[in-house]
Amino acid sequence: MIAVVHHPAYVASGQSANTSQLSKNAAIRDLLRAHGAAIEWHEPAAMPLRWLEAVHDPDYVAEVLAARVPREKERRIGFAVTPSVAARAAVVPGGTWLAGKLALERGFAANSAGGSHHALAATGAGYCVLNDLAIAAVRLAEEDARRVLVVDCDVHQGDGTAALTAGHPGIATYSIHAEKNFPARKARSTRDVALPDGTGDAAYLAALSETVLPMLDEYRPDLILYQAGVDPLADDRLGRLALSPQGLVARDALIGRAAAARGIALASTVGGGYGHDVAVLAEAHVRAMLTLGQAYHDARITGPAPLP
Repeated sequence: MIAVVHHPAYVASGQSANTSQLSKNAAIRDLLRAHGAAIEWHEPAAMPLRWLEAVHDPDYVAEVLAARVPREKERRIGFAVTPSVAARAAVVPGGTWLAGKLALERGFAANSAGGSHHALAATGAGYCVLNDLAIAAVRLAEEDARRVLVVDCDVHQGDGTAALTAGHPGIATYSIHAEKNFPARKARSTRDVALPDGTGDAAYLAALSETVLPMLDEYRPDLILYQAGVDPLADDRLGRLALSPQGLVARDALIGRAAAARGIALASTVGGGYGHDVAVLAEAHVRAMLTLGQAYHDARITGPAPLP
């Protein structure tokens, strides 16, 4: 049974500039419901204000929660922050935090939204309003886990997460991404792995294995917050790394096995995925959750398996 965090507010209207994101959370929910008793549902509360303001500028938090974000910031985000978008932004960080809490208790858990890794202190960016990864990491590091590692496998660098958690003694960040993709100006993660366009499965998996596994062993986190973006896929309209669906499954299996074999709790977020076929996007996200859960479970029983 996989613990999945979901809230009705995740399905927000108004994100017209990014229509693939508008309904994919509903499609993810429906696909997970089809798995019946294999999914254990958990509903989060909105993240308390003090934890939002521990990461974001209080004036920006107030703008978001009141759905009064200035037009110039909305342009940077990519859509208008309507009341329903504001409600979603308030609860998604609570979902990522709850997934982390559940993972610390049982090993693996997934948030069915989240991964908003471009949001910065005083503005959102790149379809991200509030940075749930940074907000949850800070709260978890200060309340529940000695060390938190954010592992970001989205095709875009986790610039906002890296910037917002820089210098926190209990948080490290890892990002493997397309070097020439958004954002044009990268932040500095604890470890960045920038890959050329068209990398493909074999080279991607080798780079991931050669960089993330030593970091797990050196940093020894209690918890991984995993940004499981599906935009490295070859047919993603914003991706450039040319991974196959099988390569993406191998990526997630590697992360799940590596965490479980080391006794590290693992919580995943949805992250990026951009295309016109919402059903295909939702299937990729659900496949990532199920792969992570199965790999984590198997590795706890049998130990780590070799790379494919």
